[in-house]
Amino acid sequence: MYVSQNGMVHERLRSGLAAPYVEGFVGWLDDKGYANTTVRELVRLLAGWTHWMSGAGYTLDDILTGFEASRAVVSNTKWVRRRGDISRESIGVAALFMRYLQDQGVLARPTPPPSATQTWPILGAFGSWMRQHRGMAETTLELYQGTLIGFLEALGDDPRAYSAEAIRAFILERNRSVGLERKKGIAVAIRAFLRYLIATGKCPPGRDHAVPSAAGWRMASVPKYLAAEDIERVIDACLGEGRLRDRAVILLLARLGLRASEVAGLGFADIDWKNGRIRLCGKSRREEHLPLTQEVGDAILAYIERGRPSVPVDRLFITETAPLRPLGRIAIKCIVQRTLTRAGVESTSKGAHILRHSAATAMLRHGVNLAGVGAVLRHRSPAMTAHYAKVDLALLSEIAQPWPGRLPC
Repeated sequence: MYVSQNGMVHERLRSGLAAPYVEGFVGWLDDKGYANTTVRELVRLLAGWTHWMSGAGYTLDDILTGFEASRAVVSNTKWVRRRGDISRESIGVAALFMRYLQDQGVLARPTPPPSATQTWPILGAFGSWMRQHRGMAETTLELYQGTLIGFLEALGDDPRAYSAEAIRAFILERNRSVGLERKKGIAVAIRAFLRYLIATGKCPPGRDHAVPSAAGWRMASVPKYLAAEDIERVIDACLGEGRLRDRAVILLLARLGLRASEVAGLGFADIDWKNGRIRLCGKSRREEHLPLTQEVGDAILAYIERGRPSVPVDRLFITETAPLRPLGRIAIKCIVQRTLTRAGVESTSKGAHILRHSAATAMLRHGVNLAGVGAVLRHRSPAMTAHYAKVDLALLSEIAQPWPGRLPC
């Protein structure tokens, strides 16, 4: 249904290039979950943009040229004096309107630039092989991709040309301006890529040994975590009907120690209400289950019943503003950052993993042994869980090894 506007807006729409499509555009926005007040504002901004387009002599036939011209005007103008003039906001609405026209077949879709796997087919083959043989998650492959694109740009896509000297030179150059963790990430990505090439016969054996290791000391750092009272402040910062989604997300992270990608990937089928457990697909695509506590279950149920918009998608957590779509890993991180700020909790680390670390240390302080913590966090190696023992000296006795030297006299 068309949203009524004042006389000036109506006149601009009626005389502009959007006139035949305003009704359909409003319905399209409504289907995507935009609120009525938001639709009214978007239509007002569209009227201003189409008025400028008419004044500049642009029509629907050259809408793309006019759009680029309007962007240039806005980027070169420091102040927009009149409310009806084009602005950055109206440019955004114009882009949204052109997307609607593309969906309707009125405007041809632009040819997208080639993807990384189209530019580098060997990169696509690597991803497929890692998914099939290593069960690698998409998020990990995305992290690898940035490094590997630079590697392919520098050394080319012919693995026979990858000499040990060239591999080392590339890594040492990339490591010049990054920190220790990033250096480790670069080495891991390239080593995994080289091992794939060796396994598929595209690269001579032993090339992966050319990757230099980043100097570091295992278990040298102490895990970053929040104190128990700070965790409660963070959870309390999500009270209220308007924050039901954020509360459920925070509790999954802080009570069960889930990763951000695991929270983002939860679907309705993963919640086993009858048996009180959550199904997770963790690293290497291992399917695992965690108990669904009363507190977490109540928060999820409250979000589903009173906070989640009605959209036909299987994923549990979705955006609160249009266009409505499932949350991703980065969105979960942003929820944590906003909640920490709202709670007034100071932390050097503001990502979702700080709550996973906090869940582990809380379990240890409540008497759960390292094996139990490792089971909840789903660590493949006990050494990973032993890292958390350093937050309490009394817990170090569980991993302390006998002194091999002579006893004192």
